[in-house]
Amino acid sequence: MFWTFKEWFWLERFWLPPTIKWSDLEDHDGLIYVKPSHLYMTIPYAFLLLIIRRVFEKFVASPLAKSFGIKETVRKVTPNTVLENFFKHSTRQPMQTDIYGLAKKCNLTERQVERWFRSRRNQERPSRMKKFQEACWRFAFYLVITVAGVAFLYDKPWLYDLWEVWNGYPKQPLLLSQYWYYILEMSFYWSLLFRLGFDVKRKDFLAHIIHHLAAISLMSFSWCANYIRSGTLVMIVHDVADIWLESAKMFSYAGWTQTCNTLFFIFSAIFFISRLIIFPFWILYCTLILPMYYLEPFFSYIFLNLQLMILQVLHLYWGYYILKMLNRCIFMK
Repeated sequence: MFWTFKEWFWLERFWLPPTIKWSDLEDHDGLIYVKPSHLYMTIPYAFLLLIIRRVFEKFVASPLAKSFGIKETVRKVTPNTVLENFFKHSTRQPMQTDIYGLAKKCNLTERQVERWFRSRRNQERPSRMKKFQEACWRFAFYLVITVAGVAFLYDKPWLYDLWEVWNGYPKQPLLLSQYWYYILEMSFYWSLLFRLGFDVKRKDFLAHIIHHLAAISLMSFSWCANYIRSGTLVMIVHDVADIWLESAKMFSYAGWTQTCNTLFFIFSAIFFISRLIIFPFWILYCTLILPMYYLEPFFSYIFLNLQLMILQVLHLYWGYYILKMLNRCIFMK
């Protein structure tokens, strides 16, 4: 059954234009083409990034946070077995009747029980140090990958002429720079996904899960169908704004309000330009309209653009929150 499914999954009509076979994308004459097996390396590299992140947070982010005046706070709570069991196994927000019963059981006043639960909830809240470390790591990665992306793309013709994205498709050989750009980006998103349960949980937690899964799915699919050229354009458009967001967060946790606001305004401008102008009117135009001059519509073309449109919906979702924050900054002081 597994082999039957595998053969069906890799049918050429799902991945390649009509008349193109997988055999057409075999390595030859020193030219290397993408292979799905290349993506296996993203998992061990993701764990390697988690190790690097741990070292970075300890030896770079923590000293940097302390230089900004951020201290590791330890919130102490008086040990109480009865209250701790209720907190872990029942609820963190006890009703008044629960507080009354717990107070009787522990020989405490209701006020003391309420204070204990409030302190215990505060103990669960992530510290500013932890938030700073996470933001600092993401800032460092986005900075490095953006600089690398610019270095990889600046001399590529498809960066300046979108028609070149589809010139010769799908018989476009894989470049070493493209390989590492994709592998590092995918490994990073895998590492973020692996850490979601341990990182600070935010209001857009579900959106982050959808975003990471969509990003991994999109990059994996574009790799297997050899949409590498358009994929590199999508990645650089996304990474360029995230540097400013993470740097704004770092200064926010450090209490540098004016610097944070300035960086957030820069981020907002780059976000709206890159994801609400360039992405729909440049990237989507490139992947949705231009292929029609070269090819007839086929499955992977439709599936690719469906994923990109889901990504655009997420851009609009985050754009809404950014506008709300800008409104608070500008009109509500």
